[in-house]
Formats: sequence, C-alpha cells, structure tokens
Amino acid sequence: MNQTLIGFVIFYLLVSLGIGAYAATRVRNVEDYYVAGRNLGMPIVIAMVFATWFGAETVLGIPGTLMSENLGATISDPFGASLALILFGLIFARPLYRMKLLTLGDFYRKRFNRPVEIVMSLAIAISYLGWVAAQVTALGLVFNVLSAEVISTEQGIMIGATVVLFYTLFGGMWSVALTTFFQMTVIVVGLLWIAFIVGSMPEVNGVAPVIEHARAAGKFEFWPELEWVAVVTFVSGLLTMGFGSIPQQDVFQRANSSHTERVAVWGTVIGGAAYFLFAAVPIYLTYSATLVDPAMTAEVLAKDPQLVLPHFVTTSLPLLAQVVFFGALLSVIMSTASGTLLAPSVTISENILRGFLSEKNLEDHHFLWITRAVVVVFTVLVVIYSLYSLEAETTIHTMVENAYKITLATAFVPLVAGLFWKSANNTGATLSIVLGFAFWLGMEFMAPEGTLPPQFAGFIAGVFGMVTGSLLSRR
Repeated sequence: MNQTLIGFVIFYLLVSLGIGAYAATRVRNVEDYYVAGRNLGMPIVIAMVFATWFGAETVLGIPGTLMSENLGATISDPFGASLALILFGLIFARPLYRMKLLTLGDFYRKRFNRPVEIVMSLAIAISYLGWVAAQVTALGLVFNVLSAEVISTEQGIMIGATVVLFYTLFGGMWSVALTTFFQMTVIVVGLLWIAFIVGSMPEVNGVAPVIEHARAAGKFEFWPELEWVAVVTFVSGLLTMGFGSIPQQDVFQRANSSHTERVAVWGTVIGGAAYFLFAAVPIYLTYSATLVDPAMTAEVLAKDPQLVLPHFVTTSLPLLAQVVFFGALLSVIMSTASGTLLAPSVTISENILRGFLSEKNLEDHHFLWITRAVVVVFTVLVVIYSLYSLEAETTIHTMVENAYKITLATAFVPLVAGLFWKSANNTGATLSIVLGFAFWLGMEFMAPEGTLPPQFAGFIAGVFGMVTGSLLSRR
C-alpha cells in the first residue's frame, strides 16, 4: 500500500468536504437547495452537465465493456447518453425553463394531475438507485485497489457513500455546482496529462498505434448484423439511455439552475458534446495497457475488465501520475454521485412528501430539513443496492444501463406528449404509464432476453396508450 497515494486521496476527500461545507453557507431556502437560486452561469452549467455524466461508467465501465466486447456494445453509453443531453438541450430545456419549475415532477402535476405526479416521481427516483449505486460501487473498487485490498470493496462502498453524503447533505445544488467545477478541472487536466505520459511510452508511441491495434483486434466493430434481433437490440440500447435519460431530475436540475434560458439550452448541449468527445480518453488509456503490459491486461481482463485501467496505472505509471489519475478518478465518481444523489431525494421530497404534508403549513426551513433527511435515507438504500449488485456481479456499465429502463417505459412518453401535443390528457397519460409499466415488467419476467427488449416493448406500449387514451377520452 502506497502511503503517499493514500495520503493524497485523504487530502482530496477533505478538500471536497470543505467545498461542500462552504456551499452550505449559500443555502437559505428550498430554491437554493434545489436549483442554486437559478443563478448559475454558462461555465458552471457546462461543468455540471459534463462532470455529472462523466462518471464511473465512463472511466471504468465503458472501457471495460469495449475491452471484453467491442465498440458496438457501448451504444448506450456514451452514444445514447450524449444523445440524451443534446436532445434535452435543443428540444426540452427551453419550454421547461420557461415554466419556472423546481422539479420535473412539478411538470407532470401541472400538465396532468397529482396521481401522475406521484407515480412519475417514484419512477424517476427508483431509476437513480442503479446510477448512484454504480458510482458508489466504483468508489468501493477504488479504495480496494488503493489499499492493496486492505479495505474490502464492501467497506469502500460504505466509506465512499458517507463522504458523498456529507458534502451533498447541507449544500444541495450549490454544493454540487461548486464541487463539480473544481472536479471537472481535475478530470480534464489530469486525464489529458496522463494520456500524454502514456502516449510517450515506447510501447505506445502516440495514438495511431493504439487505434491500429484495436482495429486489428476487432474492437471498432460498431454496426449490428443486418438481422432483426441484432438491429432491434442495437436501437433499443441507443434509445434506453438516449430517450430514457431525458425525463431525469439531474438533467432538468442543471438546466433549470441556469441564470438564463440561453445558458440552460447551450450549457446542456455543449456539456453533452464535451462528454461524448472526452469519453474517448479513458478508452485510449485502457487499451494502451494491452500494448504496455499484455500479461497483466489479460489476467485482470479475465477477472474484472473494469479494473484494467486502475491496475495499469498502479503498475506501469510513476507515482505522480498515479496521484493525478486517482484524483481525477475520484473527481469523476464523486461529481456524478453527488448530483445523482441529490436529484431523487429532491424529487421524493417535493413531489411526494410535500403533498401529504401541505396541511401542516411547514415553513421553508423545516421542509429543507425534511429534504436532507430524505437524502440520508436514499443513501442507505443506495448502499444496500450496491452491496446486492456487487454480490450479483453486476457490472458498473450494466447498472447504469438498467437505471433508465423504467423511465423509458413510463416517463418519456408523457413528458413529450405533455409538452408538444395539445390533445394529451390525464386519461392518455394514465393509460400510457399503466401499459408501459405492465409491458416492461411483464416481459422482464417472461422474456428478458426476447427478440424485443422489455423496456422497448414498454416504450411502444406507452406510445399506444397515450394516443389511444387521449383520443378516446376526447370523443
């Protein structure tokens, strides 16, 4: 165990906690906690969009998937994820920003009714379990590698969740904004510098040899075979995140925290484009391990493809590069974890609990403490889910993919129809949600590996339910 490296990691965690503590001084009411008072400028919004989505799956999960399969297996992320951010900025950010909402659940209540708000808010909150758990699991893996397995992955999960909880708990969106801006700087500068070091190694000698080696190994195979099952699976993988990630509180929260409508639109679009382009850096670093240390790569690949890059860094790079890499990796994971921990907690508090507590005439600061209590409870649920997924050997990339199935099947269609189809009504929304959920869940049990992926079947059923229910109820 490298004491210097461990010392740096502890120092970095303390700095993040310090920024979170400072951010807490800027929180005076619920609006500050939820959307930072709608006061954030373009650089901060771009940083939040980029750093929140540039998470554990981008540095560990996506490269691990490509190493064990090929580029086509990453269609959901980064391709689908980037598509979601760009579409949200270009199509959804402007009309939602003009509505001056605190949460996405508020939209479902204003456009439809209270029952739709509750069900959609629950679906959105549940979808975050997989995403936040992926980040917390990655923290557990990092602490396990850094400590030379003195700290178990399970212990690392609990340590990581505790740190993220404390600097998110009091500062809310202000904490996410300030820590994310700091963390994005570490991510970009750190990973680019490490890429330069790796590219200078004689075994690598730049970018072109790595690309050529990966191409010869078939890693750039992208398009599916021209047969029904392969094409449907490919398209479903793109749309699960490409559409399923749009009705999400974290994306909405970043756009809605913007100072102006223009910032909301272009901050999201630029952040999404930057995410797609920069996702290539960890892929390049991970595949370089094949050229530098093929024996180590093959050994780790057989055990856990997600750990190829951390092992490559600790065994082949100098100490300073290790310090920078793990600082960047912690930034990647913590920036995503904090934002995705806050989003479902805010949704549960504002769109589910507030309605049941409205008769108590709670003051703003009292409800703020209720929201913080929900953050704690949700963190506990995330830890439980993370430990379960670890035991089930679910990969980080798969955990993130699974997170958006429920929102694709239930939440996406009512959002699109509610914004852009005047004929959409409560009956259509209700039928869309019921059919989407029933078809998705039913096929998950009966035919999870069927020709038509369950979440895609739910999406199609949801479209049918919205159109049929809205038109028939009008008649």
